[in-house]
Amino acid sequence: MANRRVLVKRRKAVRNIRKITRTMQLIATARFQAALTRATASKPYTEKLAQLVGDLSEVAGDVDHPLLSTPEDTSKSAMIVITSDRGLCGGYNGNVLRSTLAHLDQQNEAGVETAVHMVGKKGNSYFRFLDRPIAEPILHLSDTPRFEEIEPIANAMIERFTKGEIASLHVGYMKFHSVGRQRPEVVQLLPMVREEAEGDESHSAGARPDYEFSPPPAELLDELLPATVRIRLFQCFIEANVSEHIGRMVAMKAATDAAGDMISTLTRQYNRARQTQITMELLDIVGGANALA
Repeated sequence: MANRRVLVKRRKAVRNIRKITRTMQLIATARFQAALTRATASKPYTEKLAQLVGDLSEVAGDVDHPLLSTPEDTSKSAMIVITSDRGLCGGYNGNVLRSTLAHLDQQNEAGVETAVHMVGKKGNSYFRFLDRPIAEPILHLSDTPRFEEIEPIANAMIERFTKGEIASLHVGYMKFHSVGRQRPEVVQLLPMVREEAEGDESHSAGARPDYEFSPPPAELLDELLPATVRIRLFQCFIEANVSEHIGRMVAMKAATDAAGDMISTLTRQYNRARQTQITMELLDIVGGANALA
C-alpha cells in the first residue's frame, strides 16, 4: 500500500500544476477572443480585395504585371512558415511543420530549390534538429502580429519576385476555419492567382461586373496588386495567431481535466491507505487487549 505522506505530496503537486494549467487556459481564452475579433474583421476585406484585383486583371485584358506572371529565368522558390515561439499548444506546430515538409519534399522532387523563411522559435528549433537549411529566421515579431511588422516581410518578397530571384512564394500556416476546425495549409501568394471568395454566387454563375478605369488599369494594378499580397500575408499571420491560441486553450483544458482526474485517483488511494492504517492500528489494539485478558 502506498505511503500516505507520498500520496499527500503528490496530490499537492498535482493541485499546483492544475492551478497553473487553469490559469494558462484562461489567459489563452482571453487572447483568443481578441485575436478572433481581429481575424474575422479583416477577412472580408482581404477576400474582397483579392476578388476585386482578380476582376480588374480579367476585365483589363492585355494588362501585363510582374506579380501575375512567373519569372522564366529562375526555378528557385521561397516559403514563409509560421510557427509559434512557445509550446504547450497541442499539435499546432507539429501539424504546420509536417505540411511544410511535405511541400518541400514535393518541390525537391520537382527540381525546385526552396528557401525557407521560418517564423517562430519552435519551427527554427525543429529545422535545426532535422539539419534542414533555413534561409532567414524571423524571430522579432510580437505575440500579436501587427501590419507594420508584416509589411516589410511582404515588401522584401515582392522585390525578390519582381527582380526574378524567386519564381514563386508560398506560405505554410494553420488556417482558421472556425473555433472547432483549423487545418495546416500551404497557399501560394506569388505569382498571384485569382481565388473565388466563399459564397461568391454571382461570379460562380459567370456574371462579371463592368468597370470604368480612372486612372488606367496598369496604374491601378501597380497599387492594388502589392497591397493584396501584403494584406493576404497579414491575414495568414493573424489566422495562425488565432489557431495558436485555440490550440493552447484546448491543450490547457485537457491538462486541467487530466490533473483533476489524477487528484481524484490520488485521493482514493490516500483514503484507502488511511483506512488500511486505521484497521491495522485497531487490530494491534484488539490483539494487545486479548493478550492481556
